[in-house]
Amino acid sequence: MIRYGLLGFGHHCEKRLVPAFTGARASVLSGLWRRDLHKAAANGRDYSIEHVFETTEELCASPQIEAVFVTSPDALHLPHVLLALANGKPVLCEKPLGMSAGEVEQMLAAAEAAGQRLGVAQNMRYDKSLDVMRDWIVEGRIGRPLLAHSQFCYSAEGSPREWIYDPALACGGPIGDVGIHCIDALRYVLDSRVAAVNTIARADEKSAPLEAYAAIGLDFTSGAMGSVTVSTRGAYRSLIEVTGETGTISSEYGLTVDTDVDVVLWKAGKAQDRVTVSNAHCYTLMLDSFSDWVQGRGEFRATAADGLHNQRVLDAAYASWRTGSRQAIPSA
Repeated sequence: MIRYGLLGFGHHCEKRLVPAFTGARASVLSGLWRRDLHKAAANGRDYSIEHVFETTEELCASPQIEAVFVTSPDALHLPHVLLALANGKPVLCEKPLGMSAGEVEQMLAAAEAAGQRLGVAQNMRYDKSLDVMRDWIVEGRIGRPLLAHSQFCYSAEGSPREWIYDPALACGGPIGDVGIHCIDALRYVLDSRVAAVNTIARADEKSAPLEAYAAIGLDFTSGAMGSVTVSTRGAYRSLIEVTGETGTISSEYGLTVDTDVDVVLWKAGKAQDRVTVSNAHCYTLMLDSFSDWVQGRGEFRATAADGLHNQRVLDAAYASWRTGSRQAIPSA
């Protein structure tokens, strides 16, 4: 069992990560740090987490911690990742990895110098729904993929994550928060990188200067074209679909972990195949995959080297919004 320490402990940790560790076979939650020490102590008691650390330095230096999971706000990812690596710990970091591709490049250089693993918590790469879509595409069931779309909407009103519209802490609005999941999910099912992006977005009085909703056009290196639509002002929805030369694969709420998910193959307006799967264990699968990778067993699906490409796509998406022009993604 790899003993993890969490740098940051908020709503996401309580709702998703603590239950994920409970079901893990190779990963155990051993320690935590959060900025509010009183809340940290209460979290330790409530969830039977053995070690509660007063500082990030104490957690990263502790022999009781074998891997660090960075779950702090986006702007803290770089210093927290670098601190963990400097203490010889492998690091799993929440998405987006940083505030810019330059920050991710610093992380990768530090990981190489330390000889440690660095991964990004793209948990949806462990969704059963995406595995089905990816397999069906590889099997040729829709022919050559031509168009792909993913949408993620939710209401940020009253969100316990109070920092998500603070430009000093957040990489962006819904593009950086959930758009990164949509982009990565499309990349995963298409097995492709992104060559260029075009973005239109709108801020409102509560989100400004960050966006409240947006649409991103994606030109994939595979030849497919795609779009991502996101909002923090709508009712919850998470859709993913791919249309090929001979059919379409769609999954309404395909990125959710809270209910069973249908993946449907459509041809000529009729459902030709349908499977129902659960994504409920994706966080646990991600944790154990990272633990195995740290111990030299298997491959992790979301390495930081691959995450650098996603960060470049985010940078380009925001640059496109600011300039109103198409932005090419650096290939290296």
